[in-house]
Amino acid sequence: MSFTFVMLPPHSDAARGFARKLARDLPEIRLLAPENPNEAAAAIAEADGAFGTPTPALIKAATKLRWLQAPAAAPPAGFYFPELVQHPVVVTNMREIYNDHIGAHIMAFVLAFARGLHEYVPLQLKRQWKPRPLDTGVVDLPSSTLLIAGLGGIGAETARLAAAFGMTVIATDARRTDTPPGVAGLHPAGALDTLLPRADFVVLTIPHTPATEGLMDRARFRRMKPGAFFINIGRGMTTRLDDLVAALKAGEIAGAALDVFEQEPLPAGHPLWTLPNVLITPHTAGFGPHLDERRYEIILANARAMLAGTPLRNVVDKANWF
Repeated sequence: MSFTFVMLPPHSDAARGFARKLARDLPEIRLLAPENPNEAAAAIAEADGAFGTPTPALIKAATKLRWLQAPAAAPPAGFYFPELVQHPVVVTNMREIYNDHIGAHIMAFVLAFARGLHEYVPLQLKRQWKPRPLDTGVVDLPSSTLLIAGLGGIGAETARLAAAFGMTVIATDARRTDTPPGVAGLHPAGALDTLLPRADFVVLTIPHTPATEGLMDRARFRRMKPGAFFINIGRGMTTRLDDLVAALKAGEIAGAALDVFEQEPLPAGHPLWTLPNVLITPHTAGFGPHLDERRYEIILANARAMLAGTPLRNVVDKANWF
């Protein structure tokens, strides 16, 4: 069995590299790489598979398309437009490639708060030696609880790392039923409100979907412990930043660490920049080596599955965006 695969424009250097490797590794595939929208419309009409971000017009022309490889683990809002959801094409994504990088980033936030680095780094910049009173400003990790909302690959890796520090890990997930190593309790997504008061750290690794947009609002921040810390490395639209700022200013939670935001870049005048108990990274939690190699491994595995007629890897529920 052979099939036609199209690399949708615009082509990044990485995408061009994927095409070269795919042509080398699977010469039985007919590979098309159109350079503009008109060429793309003609190519996708012939294609069985595609890589990239389509438009409604391209999906309308894609009468033979059976597989679409999304270029991201969680494509931005708007990727799953109605025409794509209704089309019979199977969409796969790039999830699982960031697990180690983002798991380490989350634990960097946890350890920074646990050891008071959010207070000492600003003092270092001012050249001020101001230790806190003895035995204060420290979170004892073996007696603390970490709540992970979204126990996919990233959440599972975070649980493993947190458990190695002696933390009790509890989690919610909309789909998962098996309990990975390090997790003391797995609960359905609807249990979040009952679990929030138990946690010393609340970590969001959930994607942005119709169900998760604005999930963390003022009411949920008020359910957290006053001494708890909030961490979001999933998607910015899951957290209402105005509500987070209000909760921080009111002392309803102890601090927050964010890698993703409702608006990116975060505006220079946003109050989160100057709050003393906030850590910010500019959507870099997934940064690390080997990502393009991992992306290509998924493309290659799915191309081989198409040739063999076997199940695809990382299939997406299009209606729910993940």
